[in-house]
Amino acid sequence: MDACCEGKSEALAKLRAGQGRVLRMVLAINLVMFVVEATAGLWSRSTSLLGDSLDMLGDAGVYILSLYALNRGDRWRARAALIKGIVMAVLGVAVLAEAIIKVVTATMPDAPTMGVIGGVALAANATCLALLMRHRQDDVNLRSVWVCSRNDIIANVAVLIAGGLVALTHTRWPDVIVGVGIAALFLWSARSVIRDARTSSRGA
Repeated sequence: MDACCEGKSEALAKLRAGQGRVLRMVLAINLVMFVVEATAGLWSRSTSLLGDSLDMLGDAGVYILSLYALNRGDRWRARAALIKGIVMAVLGVAVLAEAIIKVVTATMPDAPTMGVIGGVALAANATCLALLMRHRQDDVNLRSVWVCSRNDIIANVAVLIAGGLVALTHTRWPDVIVGVGIAALFLWSARSVIRDARTSSRGA
């Protein structure tokens, strides 16, 4: 019996160590991409790039929180997931507000910059998603992290489409519409993550 328990403890410790390595890797990727996208978004006046950069920053905070909760109990991991959901909701509102400002000020984004940086961000997030794939069903903490990364891929593809449409139509509206779409995705995912976190917390 003791040998069995010891074996399970070692397996759990090995799992947590693997989760920690992956989280640290995706944290580094997201911090670098936040700086790159935020700089490019401000320079190109792109709502969708700025929205995606805020997503990167939010994800970085999510990964730090996930690392903190990694070796704690189910209740702590549920709390971490709940905070992540709230962060997603706040980011959604922030991107929506920026899109409204873009409409009011009639600012035209730079399509080539949107395309180049959107492509780089897509490659970065695809790497994160691949790293997180094997851990997405481990617990509510890692599942919420995987949801964040999946949303990033969707947002990156949308930014690339918006950049192409801005170049074709010579209007700001594709960028604004994609920005609003990213905000809606944040808010929808926040609802899902918060619901799962509350369910897990009650179970804990």
